Amino acid sequence: MKNTKFMAQTSLIAALYAVLTLCLAPIGFGIIQFRVSEVLTLLPIFTSAAIPGLAIGCLVSNYIGFIWLGSTGIIDIIFGTIATLLAAICTYRLKNKKFLAPLPPVIFNAIIVGGYLHFIAFPNINIILCMLSIAASEFVITYFLGIPFANIVRKTKIFK
Repeated sequence: MKNTKFMAQTSLIAALYAVLTLCLAPIGFGIIQFRVSEVLTLLPIFTSAAIPGLAIGCLVSNYIGFIWLGSTGIIDIIFGTIATLLAAICTYRLKNKKFLAPLPPVIFNAIIVGGYLHFIAFPNINIILCMLSIAASEFVITYFLGIPFANIVRKTKIFK
């Protein structure tokens, strides 16, 4: 029963992440990206199933984004997924720290995604500015949308 619940939660989170990302694709890719699906990066606070769910959702959305939009390709597919996976693991480990838990997605996406976006898509923009741009948009999503979202999830007790 526990494995079935874990797999169902993982699948649901992956699907939600991919659908949100792709439905809002015009604002979810690029040097300034407000990927609203990143509010889901706070779900590791409630369930470890969110770790593979977020990584799979990111992989799927980056792959489809590449096909649809011609985004940054295999680099984004691989390294964007790694950034999401590392952030999800760290968020899970910080699950009891309300204001620190949203920070790993900001840090990992800023460094990893901001770094490769500089090299493969925006070489004329300073790498630090690329990283800061991703960090700022991620911060807005995880803190200003993510914390209220986590409070709603906590109140609904959906992951109990």
